[in-house]
Amino acid sequence: MVILVMGVSGSGKSTVGLCLARRLGVPFIDADDFHEEASIQKMRGGIPLEDRDRTGWLSRIASRLAREERAVLACSALRERYRRVLRKAAPHGLRIVYLYGDLTLVRQRLIRRLNHFFDARLLESQFAELEEPTQALRISIEKPPDDIVQDVIRGLFHAEGSDHAVPEDK
Repeated sequence: MVILVMGVSGSGKSTVGLCLARRLGVPFIDADDFHEEASIQKMRGGIPLEDRDRTGWLSRIASRLAREERAVLACSALRERYRRVLRKAAPHGLRIVYLYGDLTLVRQRLIRRLNHFFDARLLESQFAELEEPTQALRISIEKPPDDIVQDVIRGLFHAEGSDHAVPEDK
């Protein structure tokens, strides 16, 4: 099974995803590593990506997922059609963890973030593009990363039948 940790830029996907992968002893895949240089330059310049910019990116991520039995993927996956591509590529199923927070909180986090290509001016376009998933474990980003990881583990693996349990997304 692949666990997709998704949300807008600055929601903590990479931090939470890496911590979660380490706790579970599975590979961590960061979707940012699959962007073409042209896309990185667009984002650095404050230009939002379009669907055509994401086609090759999603294809490269899907190819990697197809080789993994278990993994944690940090990926914005803002639209349902992007999540469908990832779901099809994951041979052992996909579960979605949606990290959410309000625009003000995420903007504050982005301003403090160093050494990343994403320009904070793009944040509003990400919120506008976001199609919130219906089959997902929803986790607020107001907690520290370690607490979020604990909530994810509890929600995905220990709370079958509770409000936090997430059915496998097929």
